[in-house]
Amino acid sequence: MKDDVTDAEKSTDAGARSYSAPALEKGLDILEILCRTEKPLSQRDIAQQLGRSVGEIYRMMAVLVSRNYVTQVDDSYYITTKLFELSHNNPPTHRLLTEARPLMQILSSQLDQACHLTVYGQGRQIVIAKVDSPSGMGFSVRVGSELDVIVSASGRVLLAFQDKETRLFHIEESLKRRPEQIDPQIDGVLDFIKERGYESAPSVQVRGLYVVSYPILDSQNHAIAALTVPYAERIDQARRKSIPEIEEALGEAARQLCARIGGPSRVRQKGY
Repeated sequence: MKDDVTDAEKSTDAGARSYSAPALEKGLDILEILCRTEKPLSQRDIAQQLGRSVGEIYRMMAVLVSRNYVTQVDDSYYITTKLFELSHNNPPTHRLLTEARPLMQILSSQLDQACHLTVYGQGRQIVIAKVDSPSGMGFSVRVGSELDVIVSASGRVLLAFQDKETRLFHIEESLKRRPEQIDPQIDGVLDFIKERGYESAPSVQVRGLYVVSYPILDSQNHAIAALTVPYAERIDQARRKSIPEIEEALGEAARQLCARIGGPSRVRQKGY
């Protein structure tokens, strides 16, 4: 009986603790450092950033090279494209990108504006696809860029179209990353966006930019992505598209993308 109690106590204690895998954590730390840097690093550079000795990371570096996550040129190490390739093997993301790209190309050509697609992750947005303006002039963001959530049109769209619990959790995550962006009115703002069906407002981050963003919804009407046009007005174009025309064209592209990935196909004239 005593042993049974002891086992139960051990089980409870184990459940309360977070598991530790030092070797795995060391490997992930190395990958994250190499992903963040824009230049090759030596083993000594990597060890210094980790606060470890070269001997502590030597075997881990050899394994990462043999598995093709990292490549070695002379005494320097580079991240390979393997992580990028693996991330795009994820079926939901792959399908979203496959269906989004042609629609984004058409949209960008139609509006002569750039557009981009973002997804939420751990308190920030990640740009997973973008198309530049055909004319070569305009505002665009890089694929892989991390964008703020609460203060951006696309971020607010990703927050607005969630259930209450998920919305609250994502807001808390976002504020842990950017505590200075706290907004006491955020719930009212998000409710308005959800009721309207999209966000359309001047950028609070880039002067002179106007941003329109629509959610890409799943079958439960939750936003899995945001399709966005950062509208850069051209003063030398007499026949430039108006903001209402941007809203209409972007809304139609978003509705088509929703339908193609299994989201709602019947929507209101403006919004979902």
